[in-house]
Amino acid sequence: QVQLVESGGGLVQPGGSLRLSCAASGFTFDTYAIGWFRQAPGKEREGVSCLTFYDGRTYYADSVKGRFTISRDNDKKTVYLQMSSLKPEDTALYYCARISRANVRGSGWKAWTKYDAWGRGTQVTVSS
Repeated sequence: QVQLVESGGGLVQPGGSLRLSCAASGFTFDTYAIGWFRQAPGKEREGVSCLTFYDGRTYYADSVKGRFTISRDNDKKTVYLQMSSLKPEDTALYYCARISRANVRGSGWKAWTKYDAWGRGTQVTVSS
């Protein structure tokens, strides 16, 4: 059974940092990638970052480039999203999701409809 479980969200002041974790299980990792999405109330779901297990290739949305870093621990089957220099506009429910490696190329990773398994999300609130 495919499972994705997010953790690490919370309340942080502007300029602060948080690290989100996505623990994955139930599938063969080499053929997939893990993406992070976020959704704020009244806004569309936004692709934040993506990482392929096979070669560790990473992708970022322009809005988070230079501030967020995605990484993986293959032994723990966990993908991390290190978020720094957080802004109030980063406030959202953050999800991790699974996508076939073949669908990642170009900007394909941003299309949430191409992901076939999702976690329940973890809330990130950036506020003073």
